[in-house]
Amino acid sequence: MTSLQIDPSKTALLVMDLHEMMRSRVTAPHSPQQVFDQAAKLLGAFRSRGAFVVLVKVGWSADRKDRLQPRCDVPFAGTDSLTPEALALIPELNIQPSDHHVTKRQWGAFYGTDLDLQLRRRGVTTLVLSGIATAFVVESTARDAFERGYDQIFAEDAMTSMAAEEHQVAITRIFPRIGLVRTTAEILSALATH
Repeated sequence: MTSLQIDPSKTALLVMDLHEMMRSRVTAPHSPQQVFDQAAKLLGAFRSRGAFVVLVKVGWSADRKDRLQPRCDVPFAGTDSLTPEALALIPELNIQPSDHHVTKRQWGAFYGTDLDLQLRRRGVTTLVLSGIATAFVVESTARDAFERGYDQIFAEDAMTSMAAEEHQVAITRIFPRIGLVRTTAEILSALATH
């Protein structure tokens, strides 16, 4: 296993799609609250070390015409009825003025946003990823980050998916090929030693 080293001056924490609507979602293997709690620990530690923090959320224009609507066998249901309250970021994130906000209109946080620009302007070379859902938001963002040459660390217990199998495939088959999979405790320990 590759040793974990984190330089906070070159690392960004991405916390993705921790919306109020996630509180009531059925997720596995971790509950939404478990993910919220782990993300809060990461946020506190990364902010205290001066690392770049990025809060990613999904959102669309009032007419929803900028929302992806491909023909597919299993479309996501209910996105037309999402209220601003449902899409609000959870208070556990303790949003700070220094946090950078990214609003995406699809699964991945890079496409159509200023994320790559903001990371590069700050000299960020490593990303720590967390959020809901592992097999959609986190994986899409991770694949894009890999193609852009970022080193990645996946906070396994600060993410979850709609089914344990989806989470497990990403954690065991995909993420180890494009980065390092670690627990929140391991990430916090590595951050504290730099």
